[in-house]
Amino acid sequence: MKTTTNKLIAMLFIILLFKNNASAQFDLNGQLVQRGEFRNGYGKLIPNNIDAAGFMSQRLRLQSTYKTKNVHFFGSIQDVRTWGSTSQANATDGFLSLHEGWAEVTIDSFWSVKVGRQELNYDNARFLGNLDWAMQARSHDFALLKFAKNEHKLHIGGGYNQEAETLNGGDYYKTTNQYKMAQMIWYNYKHKDLELSFLLWNNGKQDTTTGQKDVRFSQTFGLPTIKYSFMKNNVVSAFAYFQTGKDVYNKYLNAYDISIQSAQTVNINEAKKTSFKVTLGAEMLSGTNTNNTNKTNNSFSTMYGTNHAHNGYMDYFFVGGRFENYVGLNDLFLKLRYDNNKKWFVQTDVHSFSANANVYNAAELQSSQLGTELDFSSGIVLNEDVSFQVGYSQMLASSTLKYIQSATATDNQNWTYVMLIIRPKSDKKFIGILN
Repeated sequence: MKTTTNKLIAMLFIILLFKNNASAQFDLNGQLVQRGEFRNGYGKLIPNNIDAAGFMSQRLRLQSTYKTKNVHFFGSIQDVRTWGSTSQANATDGFLSLHEGWAEVTIDSFWSVKVGRQELNYDNARFLGNLDWAMQARSHDFALLKFAKNEHKLHIGGGYNQEAETLNGGDYYKTTNQYKMAQMIWYNYKHKDLELSFLLWNNGKQDTTTGQKDVRFSQTFGLPTIKYSFMKNNVVSAFAYFQTGKDVYNKYLNAYDISIQSAQTVNINEAKKTSFKVTLGAEMLSGTNTNNTNKTNNSFSTMYGTNHAHNGYMDYFFVGGRFENYVGLNDLFLKLRYDNNKKWFVQTDVHSFSANANVYNAAELQSSQLGTELDFSSGIVLNEDVSFQVGYSQMLASSTLKYIQSATATDNQNWTYVMLIIRPKSDKKFIGILN
């Protein structure tokens, strides 16, 4: 903790130095997010003899920006904690960390280089997202070469991870959702009513099972954004990803994730800017049969996406590694949303979930239906800096989901939250909601 404190003091000193020398190019900002949750089946079916959970969590960030003609510096320090996790008479703790710390150097009018710890937040965050819903969020130690001109954007980058400076060796056995090395190419084209993106991600993970320290490489490629707007208030969008190569266990990988949806917005009152939006769509993430004995993994991995924004807000699928290397998911969804002048909204989502691959109990094939989830969300902008958000979700689990997760699960699986969001100078008033 002493080292972290010293880093914080050094950063604050630099901030003050920048402020004194170039105050017109310096900006200091921050955010405070507080969320209270009641979990009675959130993330996993809760057995009927287990008590529900309730708690308050919060994230505090201090953000500083310093710009010159050729360089943009950014630093973000955050403290993430649960109320009561530190005693009242506390002397020190380990909750303070660096969320982002990067510099972007301008090469010319079109090219720049961005290096350091940074968020990778692309397209609809299905595969690469900043995980903003989670209090700790996600950032990468990464380098990016960026190009932007008119309708075209191109990002080429990569990262190489070590646990610490060493004199020899180079093992990297962090969490299962952490790469040893990765490279990416992302291209985006946007012209009038059409938007397209292409992504290639090469992911290298170190094998933790054989003791041979091999790095297994998998490739994810596809079109993260296919979007076309027509007749002013109608949007058809889709995405498609494919995975090949080898997983960390040295199995051949052959998987996909495809989705399509259509959204129509009806303007109720142009003067008051009230509208009603209907979205109908489906997503299919490939999976592997539970009795699979071959050397092929057909389960798509969402890797570094913001999974909370997809497949229901109760986070049963892919969040925190859930359903990773398993039977995949088919998600048929309907979303209804009412907006009033962008000051407040009410939204209802319905998801029908089923397994993409076969689920067996011994040799007996189970129903593919997993359940139906109902998500109710609402938010209001109190002023330009402060907003308030609430949500309630209910999972109607099938017998197959109960077999997979908890045979003694109660029929009443629900989750609710209330959230205060204080983010000055930000146009993102709500968190975790795809509208």
